Amino acid sequence: MRIALAALALIFAAGPGAAATHDVVEGNPASPVKVLIYDDLQGPDCQRFRLLLDEKILPKYGSKVAFVHRDFPVGRDDWARPAAMAARWVYEQNSLLGITIRRELLAEQDNITSQNLKQWLTEFASRNHLDQKGIISALSDERLGALVDQDRQGAVARGVTQAPTAFIGGVSFAKTILYEDLARALDEALAR
Repeated sequence: MRIALAALALIFAAGPGAAATHDVVEGNPASPVKVLIYDDLQGPDCQRFRLLLDEKILPKYGSKVAFVHRDFPVGRDDWARPAAMAARWVYEQNSLLGITIRRELLAEQDNITSQNLKQWLTEFASRNHLDQKGIISALSDERLGALVDQDRQGAVARGVTQAPTAFIGGVSFAKTILYEDLARALDEALAR
């Protein structure tokens, strides 16, 4: 099982949206409590949510909860989908680096464009000892594209219209997600 750290929407393992084998998972993948995260690697609200995850949510809940990332690239974002495909490729090579690339893409989104994405990915691969040609090939990999599209279609079917969106039980949290609200829902889910 892959272990790492992150979050956005919370559901129970037996419920709809439970982690599938192709999911990007942080935290405790064996936990019966799952946080299902729909995010856009080019979204400024997702960038802020990632900071909340890293600074507050994961330190407190990372060992108790599985955080499952799903891709929801918004149509107006020109490099979010290919970045999601590359991030999935990295996760398949090394799950910890798969979380690292998502974190770095979100942190660097103001400096990344559709024109320099390939260069950014090549540099990421180089400094992390990954195959530079492999990460660029991921941008045109139909299988990876289908996984990202499947995530997006699943999000739309659940009524997701913006990123980030989180589900805890049957409750969703979207766009501007507050620590207090998410922590309360996590505490309630863990108490069950």
